[in-house]
Amino acid sequence: MITTRVLVALAAAVLSAQLAFHARAEDWPTWRGPNGTGITSERSGWPNGWPPKRLWGANVGAGCTSPIIAAGSLFTMGWTNDGRGTDTIYCFDAASGREIWKQSYRCPRRGRVRIGDTDAYAGPLSTPTFDAAAGLLYTLSIDGDLRCWSAADNGRLVWAVNLYEQFNVGQRPDSGGGQRDFGYCSAPLLYGGQLIVEVGATAGTVIAFDKDTGRQLWASEYNRPAGHSGGIVPIKIGKQQCLALLTLFDLVVMLTDTGFEGKTVAAVHRPTHFACNIPTPAAADGCLAVTSGYNRHSTSLIEFTPAGPVEKWNAGQHAVVSSPVIFGKTIYLINGALNSLDLQTGQRRWSGGNFGHGSCLVTRDSKLVVFGNRRLALVDAAPELREYRELGQIDTGFAGTCYPHVALSDGIICCKDRDGNLACFSVRGE
Repeated sequence: MITTRVLVALAAAVLSAQLAFHARAEDWPTWRGPNGTGITSERSGWPNGWPPKRLWGANVGAGCTSPIIAAGSLFTMGWTNDGRGTDTIYCFDAASGREIWKQSYRCPRRGRVRIGDTDAYAGPLSTPTFDAAAGLLYTLSIDGDLRCWSAADNGRLVWAVNLYEQFNVGQRPDSGGGQRDFGYCSAPLLYGGQLIVEVGATAGTVIAFDKDTGRQLWASEYNRPAGHSGGIVPIKIGKQQCLALLTLFDLVVMLTDTGFEGKTVAAVHRPTHFACNIPTPAAADGCLAVTSGYNRHSTSLIEFTPAGPVEKWNAGQHAVVSSPVIFGKTIYLINGALNSLDLQTGQRRWSGGNFGHGSCLVTRDSKLVVFGNRRLALVDAAPELREYRELGQIDTGFAGTCYPHVALSDGIICCKDRDGNLACFSVRGE
């Protein structure tokens, strides 16, 4: 006979286990995860959680914006053609797919100064950013609508700025090969209590806003056109905390010190033809790994020293869309196959799989979660390996191009394609 005391003890044990699991969970609150590196402190769920269990799916409208997961909620956005065109911001329960709230506003399918390759994209490109402490969500539309929403208050609009209108931003010039302007792409960055945005204005390529009010705080010294990469990258150079970004023409590093905010540390000329400098640079130990295709077809590791930037190596393996991930002494990048490069030399250790223009992230237990070309796979990232070792995979069923990057939080993996098809999978092994 089960007594009340036993039932209470069992309930306490279950609750304790749940709390222990959630204590290990880490949010994926912005572009490329908790630290903007594509690395999480969560485990992959291997072996009991693979193959992962499909939890739910939805279509959220067109757009290359990536999903984020924070505080048990999944945030994403997409565009629908309802005559005039509408962007919609969604907040779902990450585990069940239950819609918690959504908010919409009028927005064109592409940016107002768009030019070139208009059949290759539609809808929002920038990934949302969530401020867990304040319960605020920040989004940026392809047409420059920078908005702050109260996630705890059914997505109530807190403030809004249109970057084109406020900063008189013009069309991107030709960076070689033919003129392209895809609209706004870069995710807003929460940094030091400020919201940092790549605007691309003559007043400053980077603008810092008060995250609670939208008031402008400072503008960068560098003021050339914005690039098309996914986000701004924090990097430590010596003892200085800096920000790095790949603009239309240059790889730029700037200061964030009080009184010197936005002052240029270095600018390395690095344009890509057709303005397709899309992969976000990856930072490690005062270095930036930057990659692109077209006229370059290469990946470079650039070290920033007191004497100036130095290219440590240049390798032929590269990505066109997918952002590289640095884990330990290895760089992972995708251009069809998943490639492992030695961080010190740029030499390829191994290559395998077929993920199109997909993405990857690295977990605490040295595993790669890789998504692209319909497939969601788990790959061994053990540093001693010299060959591609796939541990498990499933077919997501997505027919669209998988430009949006994969996300992982609280044992839930979220995948999305550019057509707005989204699915969540559990690796908890329950």
